[in-house]
Amino acid sequence: MTDQVVETGDVRPAGPAAGASEFLGRTRELKELRADIERAGLDTLAGRKPPRARVLLIAGRPGSGRTALAEELVRQVADRYPDGVLRARLTDPDGTPVPVGRAARNLLTALDEQAPAGACEDDLTDALRTALADRRTLLLLDDAADAEQVDALLPDTPDCLVVAVSEGPLTGISDVRPCTLGGLDAKSGVELLARHTGSVRITVDPRAAEGLAEECQGQPAALMLAGGWLAARPKAAISDLAKQLRADDSEGTALTRVFRLAHAALPTTAARMLRLLALAPAGLVDPQTASALVGCSVDSARTLLDDFVALGFLHAVDSPLPQYEVPGCLHPQLRILAEHHERPADLQLARARMLERTVRLLQACRAITETDSPQARQKLLDMPRALRFPTPRAAADWLSLTRPALLAAARLAVADGELDTLARRLMSQLVRAMAAHVGTRAAAPDLYEIHGMVFDVAERRELPRERAAALLNLGDLDARTGRTADALARYRAALDAGREVNDPYATGRAMESVGGAHLELGDFDRAADWFGRALVERLARGERAEAARLYGRIAAAHTLAGRYGEALRNWRAAIAGHRKNGDVAAQARALGELARVQEYAGRPEESLRTCREAVEWARRAEDPRLQAALHLRVADTLERLGDPASAGLHRGAAEGLLGESNLQTDPDACEIRTASAED
Repeated sequence: MTDQVVETGDVRPAGPAAGASEFLGRTRELKELRADIERAGLDTLAGRKPPRARVLLIAGRPGSGRTALAEELVRQVADRYPDGVLRARLTDPDGTPVPVGRAARNLLTALDEQAPAGACEDDLTDALRTALADRRTLLLLDDAADAEQVDALLPDTPDCLVVAVSEGPLTGISDVRPCTLGGLDAKSGVELLARHTGSVRITVDPRAAEGLAEECQGQPAALMLAGGWLAARPKAAISDLAKQLRADDSEGTALTRVFRLAHAALPTTAARMLRLLALAPAGLVDPQTASALVGCSVDSARTLLDDFVALGFLHAVDSPLPQYEVPGCLHPQLRILAEHHERPADLQLARARMLERTVRLLQACRAITETDSPQARQKLLDMPRALRFPTPRAAADWLSLTRPALLAAARLAVADGELDTLARRLMSQLVRAMAAHVGTRAAAPDLYEIHGMVFDVAERRELPRERAAALLNLGDLDARTGRTADALARYRAALDAGREVNDPYATGRAMESVGGAHLELGDFDRAADWFGRALVERLARGERAEAARLYGRIAAAHTLAGRYGEALRNWRAAIAGHRKNGDVAAQARALGELARVQEYAGRPEESLRTCREAVEWARRAEDPRLQAALHLRVADTLERLGDPASAGLHRGAAEGLLGESNLQTDPDACEIRTASAED
């Protein structure tokens, strides 16, 4: 969350609160906000139904407890919204507004709604509105930078409610009345101090407590830091702290002055770690990250992080893993102190250590899934114990829970511009870990962003080979989501990059991908031509398996163009290639496709013989599903030739292979994966 939370015990996590709330003060503000939910809007007064969701705005300076108030309001009214509460933070800790498209995608993910990888901002916001159209949902949009961000995410239904948190008004969104926060009242401020210091010191000197609350201007974040300072010094009087704050005549807010005093009181090692937390991606930190930043042990880092929570410097995140969050109101102060106390070279070194640790954790995360290989097992055992995961499930959970920080780390590494080697390694390992645990299809939206960052680094560093790889990956993701024209443009650019460095793999792969894009666009002549160019590359390098597959793709293009003679010739070349390579299953599939083309060409008897041969090769390949598909094709051909009895026998054979419950009467129910679909 952006601001300090006003409650007892540990800081509330950035998520739905469990159990009873211990929120302090703000009674009047809560009453007004709840009344605003019920009040008639301008559209209602004009006799029209409200076209969009009602927006409640909580405005206040960082540290005023604005997020805590929003969370308390959400807790009180959440039962009115049976479809749940969605949360999005619209400003990064460094003050950079979060792109609307990224926020919309994260909200869609929270709704278990999928959006195509690489979809534009308008498509994502439209998808979000569609997903919310039939829901009664509450959205908490925290730390909004401007009205445009909020407006783009508003549901087009009055059944939803939006609670926005911002520093100022959201000019441009109609019918919004801000609830503007100042400091806590004196009673609540003193009670907040008592929750940290205990009641004895408050009872002994209540006026000093009131004076300290006034010196902190009633700001919850400042009061929590003051309370943490006093809690760490049981013998210090409240008046001592108040005097020190009054003696500080430097410029700045109450929060700034209390923060400087609290930081100055820390031991040297703890103070340095706190400052370096300004480098934590997305303001999220765990013991591994803190350990790498400072260069201490993981256990020592966790102890210090827990101390920071008690002192009011950090929030503890509600997570199965030990995770912490730097409050948004303190991030600017940490950054200023880091730049003042640390040399630029030391900051860069700390950042590099953090990224290197992340790379090694991702390597371990992927390696735990490859324990079938003796080499992978040994590589895993060679890693330090602190970096290992006990089980693949633990690694997958870590990847899921740290995903926001991992993506933020990649963005920061790319934006830095001076750590491109580490950035490339980080993104490479992130892609591999996601593919191993999530799968390339499920992780496609994240992979699209990562490949885009790889492309940016390759452009900046003038690395044609990496540029070609990024373009090919982006093109594949575009192709899978129906943006074939975009994919074709990327494939052509990848071909140019591959030719620039004479990279045969990238060149051949790009040629084939260009052919596949033309095939999808219905330009079968160009598809066959580009597949042929790719075939020449494969043959020149002696890649027989790839060459056999490409013969099949050429045959598929000719089939779609109605050139059955060319298709038959290329299918026979594919079959011969698969036979030489000993790929029995591929040979059976190619024979099945040859039989299909023979039937298209008006040669049913030849098709029948070829299909029976394909059945035999599928039996040798021990592929019952392929056998069943070919039996069904034989049955279909026999029926057209006027032999229903034999057709019935083949259908019975297919049923025996798959079982009646899984069988459909369509001869392509168990569709053969043709070479035209292979990649």
